[in-house]
Amino acid sequence: MGPVQVKLFVQNLNPRLDYIASIILGDILGLNWEIVTDKEKLVGLPVINYSNENVAGSLNIVPNGLLSETGLIAREIAVSNWNEIPVFFQTGTGTGLPFDIFAASFWLITRYEEYLPHEKDMHGRFRASSSLAFRNGFLAKPVIDLWSEKFAFMLKERFPSLVIRKNKFRALLTVDIDVPFAYRGRNIFRNMGGFIRDAILQTGSIDERFSVLTGKNNDPYDVFDYITRMAEVYESEIRFFFSVGNYSGYDKNPSWKNRLYSDLIRNIALKYNAGLHPGYHAAVSINKLENEHKRLSIITGGEVASARFHYLRLFFPDSYRALIKAGIKEDYSLGFHDEPGFRAGISRPFNFYDLNEDKETLLRIVPFNVMDVTLSQYKGLGPSESGELIMNIMNEARRAGGLFVSLWHNTTLAQTPSGMEWRNVFESMLKAQQE
Repeated sequence: MGPVQVKLFVQNLNPRLDYIASIILGDILGLNWEIVTDKEKLVGLPVINYSNENVAGSLNIVPNGLLSETGLIAREIAVSNWNEIPVFFQTGTGTGLPFDIFAASFWLITRYEEYLPHEKDMHGRFRASSSLAFRNGFLAKPVIDLWSEKFAFMLKERFPSLVIRKNKFRALLTVDIDVPFAYRGRNIFRNMGGFIRDAILQTGSIDERFSVLTGKNNDPYDVFDYITRMAEVYESEIRFFFSVGNYSGYDKNPSWKNRLYSDLIRNIALKYNAGLHPGYHAAVSINKLENEHKRLSIITGGEVASARFHYLRLFFPDSYRALIKAGIKEDYSLGFHDEPGFRAGISRPFNFYDLNEDKETLLRIVPFNVMDVTLSQYKGLGPSESGELIMNIMNEARRAGGLFVSLWHNTTLAQTPSGMEWRNVFESMLKAQQE
């Protein structure tokens, strides 16, 4: 006999409910389930009643209306606490959940609020401080996973024959390569400019630049052997994202034709997953995005299926539509640049849902939770404070049986006094992921 099938009773089918139910009931809880719209076909239990009708013996969730709507509607959202977890779209108490878990989860995971008018930062990005989660103090919690856990407890209590899957914690290390080398890989004009700048600003880098370019010392940013060695020591899955766009005020990578740089990419791609790091301007230009995707494919000699936007310039839904058009299958950009946490309220991958077209796509979204630059630059934290914050976020993902994704840059782990301090945090994180 197979697993017990859960019937989700609704009055009308709609793509929004089908999408979010598949994530909560299928992906998170691991249930065998189906949607039923004919009340007469509700023969036997268990039944989740997602309607305003009475269904004897069912677990009730009163719909708040979001999932039956089309288009986007701005609304005031009140957040309260239920079992010490923040919730919204409250529907009152009774024989079921006191809030609409499907609508609230859908609102967070689709980034509904980012489609609505909002204030942007200087790079056009959605600020963490503009999010409902940050304003109400739950950005650091994967609330969809936590809601699902409480929901599972209620289902199990009502229907003891149900078997709820216990999810296992995983971790993924990702590395963005904005500037692979401090001095090497640059043309003669850029290095001459560097010498002149060092002399004028008296940075003390002239001797270092000369020693690296003459082969006496290693380039301080070339720490890829260290990163991969640590990933292997701590058995961490790892992915790299490479910039191959044209040089600009925000893009400092070498030319994609540079032998030293292309060899680096090719060598890493032979053993690890190499994704595209679309340049600053590729975030708003499909032509640039497709061109850079083609460049990286030429270098690696294979399919490039993943991407993360430079500067995390992610705009809904245009950025994801562009990735789909370019042939990208996975995106790793979903995380805030200015705060750590769970931007979509969940600690696991999911498919992108295009709200403007009201349909699920095949583009897989892998949210990240912490970024080195967020901690050091945007929050102004030192290595010690950052390490504590990273552990707190990781423990939230662990509690949820989710995926913890960290974002690092080779420049943070450089062979410099500061880089050595951050290496302690980096290695402590990798070690903790194993525990």
